[in-house]
Amino acid sequence: MSNSQIASIQTVESLVIPERLDGRDGTNRGDARNSQLAARNDLDAVRAWLANYADTKTTFDSYRKEAERLLLWAVVQSGKPLSSLTHEDLLRYRPFLVDPQPADRWVSAGGGKYPRGDARWRPFNGPLSPASQRQAHTILNGMFTWLVDAGYLRGNPLALLRQRAKRASPRVTRYLSIALWDEVKAFVGELPRDTALQQAYHARCRWLTTLFYLQGMRLSEVAAGRMGDFSRRLGADGREQWWLDIIGKGEKERIVPASPELVAELARYRQANGLPPLPGRADATPLVIPFRGKSRCMSRSAMHDAIKSVFGNAAAWLRARGPEFTDRADELDRASAHWLRHTSGSHQADGGVDLRTVRDNLGHVSLNTTSLYLHEEEDKRHRETVGRHRMNWEQQPAAEPAPTKNRA
Repeated sequence: MSNSQIASIQTVESLVIPERLDGRDGTNRGDARNSQLAARNDLDAVRAWLANYADTKTTFDSYRKEAERLLLWAVVQSGKPLSSLTHEDLLRYRPFLVDPQPADRWVSAGGGKYPRGDARWRPFNGPLSPASQRQAHTILNGMFTWLVDAGYLRGNPLALLRQRAKRASPRVTRYLSIALWDEVKAFVGELPRDTALQQAYHARCRWLTTLFYLQGMRLSEVAAGRMGDFSRRLGADGREQWWLDIIGKGEKERIVPASPELVAELARYRQANGLPPLPGRADATPLVIPFRGKSRCMSRSAMHDAIKSVFGNAAAWLRARGPEFTDRADELDRASAHWLRHTSGSHQADGGVDLRTVRDNLGHVSLNTTSLYLHEEEDKRHRETVGRHRMNWEQQPAAEPAPTKNRA
């Protein structure tokens, strides 16, 4: 398989492998009489495994990517089918992930992200980080285990591979201190609003930072969310409460308190986009409205770029204030959407919000209790979150004017 053929691959669904390498005679194949799969080759077996995750797009895409990489490496680099890979082969695959070579075959031009049909596309954008290497190992180990359980393979060649234990971090480090968070808010608050484009950019930056921070949401949750996911109901004390329904990791549903401050920012953002102040349950408007095509949700990568733009522009703004701000600016350049999630959780915990409340707001653990207990617990969680976790936009001190030219 040549470099040009690799560049033209359209994912596992349409990948074509020569018969001698498709795995029908793989040395690690199980007894066909005991197999629970109709698959007769490696591609079909991998597709059967992936079908279990078809209803969870983020997971499916991640699993497909790792399976595709290993399939291509086995066929192109090792000249053998997936079902003939041995423990020794997988030992060689580990350093390959650290530095995919030859780079012109495996790594996209300039390390950029290109669509599949682009000649510059490759399976990798560059070497994988230690965390991504561990994730690849975990995903592929799960795939091999499933294929063994299904009777397609006799054994799991990854099972003998020693996995270096991840050293537990004593605390979350990828978050913004309160002082640095205040700088981000000051930057957003001082963005120019002289033109329609500047007004739209300011409105989105303010809403993005507010939504991620107050709700502690994951990137994928914000990207897939709709404004109709906001709802209101009466609490036990008869007062109105706003909540945001979120579909989280593993398709788990959770509801997160929406404070009056967040609802006011929602109304402000909607009105800036020509919408009524508050959404109804049937409102399909995306949580974050694209500058073009307002009815469709932004992709995860576009949402990531939007947050990175805020942090990058804020970093440039800080550097322009003097060399004493260089360290803070460098920290902002490293920040991402997930930093905002960690920042939200850290500031809630440090601000005195009960840790069980923080846990439920971030969706780390689901509560399995009676409906009465849930009702009492949710009322307490709503009071604590709304009372202690705030943006305080209007209380920021005056800051230097933001630059008039925004970085793309």
